[in-house]
Amino acid sequence: MEEKVRDYLERNRSAAMITLRPDGTPHAVRVGVALVDGKLWSSGVPTRVRTRNLRRDPRSTLFVFGANGPTSSWSWLTLEATVTILDGPDAPEQSVRLFRVMQSGLDPAPPPGKLLWNGQEKSEEEFRRIMRDEQRLIYEFEVQHTYGTF
Repeated sequence: MEEKVRDYLERNRSAAMITLRPDGTPHAVRVGVALVDGKLWSSGVPTRVRTRNLRRDPRSTLFVFGANGPTSSWSWLTLEATVTILDGPDAPEQSVRLFRVMQSGLDPAPPPGKLLWNGQEKSEEEFRRIMRDEQRLIYEFEVQHTYGTF
C-alpha cells in the first residue's frame, strides 16, 4: 500500500463498503475502517448481507470519505479489494485491537483499558464477551487498486 494511501486511511475511517449480490448488483453500507498492524480492517457479524455476499464472492470496493474541514471535505479514496473474513477463535481479540485503533481518534478517547460500545464504556474483558456473544468478525481487505482525490 502506498504511503499516501496509508496516511489517508490513518486520518479517515468512515467508508461505504460495496459488495455484490448474487445477481451482480451492488449492495452498499456505511462502515468504519482502520489500519491495524498495517492491515485494513472493518467489523461485522455473520448475519449481515455483506457477510453473506463476501462468503460467496470476496470482491469489495471501499469508498473512504474525507474528514470535514475547509481543505479536505471533498477528498475521497476508493479501494478495490478482496476480503478475507476473520471469524476464528481470535476474532474477539482482533475486535479489541480494531476498536482500540478506531476509538483512539475520538475526542475524548476512552480511558486506558476501556472501549466504547453503544455509547457506553466497557472494560476490555466485557467488550471481548460482547464480541463473542455477537459473533463479531473482522473483514480484512487486501487492496488491489486505489484511486481518488486525496
